[in-house]
Amino acid sequence: MRVIVRTVSELCITVGTLIVLFVAYVLFWTGVRADGAMSDQIDQLHRQWSQGSVPKKDTPGEATASVNDPGPYHYGKAFAIMYIPRFGFTWNKPVLEGTGRDVLAKGLAHYQGTAQLGQEGNFSVAGHRRTYGDPFLDFPELRVGDAVVLTDGTTWFTYRIDKGPYKTVPTDVEVIDPVPRKSGYTRPGRYLTLTTCDPEWGHSHRLIVWAHLDSTQPVDTGEPAALRR
Repeated sequence: MRVIVRTVSELCITVGTLIVLFVAYVLFWTGVRADGAMSDQIDQLHRQWSQGSVPKKDTPGEATASVNDPGPYHYGKAFAIMYIPRFGFTWNKPVLEGTGRDVLAKGLAHYQGTAQLGQEGNFSVAGHRRTYGDPFLDFPELRVGDAVVLTDGTTWFTYRIDKGPYKTVPTDVEVIDPVPRKSGYTRPGRYLTLTTCDPEWGHSHRLIVWAHLDSTQPVDTGEPAALRR
């Protein structure tokens, strides 16, 4: 009996240790790796942009400014940086093409097949709420009128949130349609959709916000008003 009790106790200790190590990995190590990966992606973008490697092909844009066509996006490659002042003026994350697990571990993920940045349609982006750097941890704090600012190295794109956070289920794929049915939009436009998981430590639901392109301006004119403190 003593041997059985000791064996069971040792097994419990081993299992408990493994659980603690797993939780530490999920909470800490994935965050450390993701923060490093996101910083590397942003540094790479800044280097590319400083070398003038962003294609510039003007297309008709909104009355506020012309919008550049960046050419095709490539899976797993960063092409823009997102800023959300509501999350703090130091918050910025890279946006990469594709929504695979490997991509989401390095930043925010652009849904393939949705509109490109600044173009007509629905530019749709996903991000983790928890783990891998917690990029969208404060997603529920977003409010109507908040700015979501992105740059592709040549242009600043300022979107303004019109609706959300809206709670739905993962199978509700209509949220990233060109004109999302539940967004309140009734005609084609230049829209942005952000998505993340809900609840904070689960994935049974999704939180959504929808925004419209409010203004654009060339990068060489300085930061947009939404990013000025």
